[in-house]
Amino acid sequence: MATRPPVTAADVHAAANRIADDIEQTPCSHSRTLSAITGAEVYVKFENLQFTASYKERGALNRLLQLDDDERGRGVIASSAGNHGQAIAYHGSGFRQPS
Repeated sequence: MATRPPVTAADVHAAANRIADDIEQTPCSHSRTLSAITGAEVYVKFENLQFTASYKERGALNRLLQLDDDERGRGVIASSAGNHGQAIAYHGSGFRQPS
């Protein structure tokens, strides 16, 4: 019996639409060096062009946008001082909520 994956293609498309206005559209380029090393065609996505220099902004913003009013009013805590924590702080400040 087939089971539904925890994240579907529809979930990914919905998230992409939710965050589209607030996330940089970053390029994806072929890496000749990595392709030669691995023997495969390797493409690199330049997520370092995001404001916090990390792809973590995508997930953090997606989650913040899905908070209901009660959750938003209580604020957000990120157990990270790294890329995820920076993304929560950056995007959380746009909601004028404690983060």
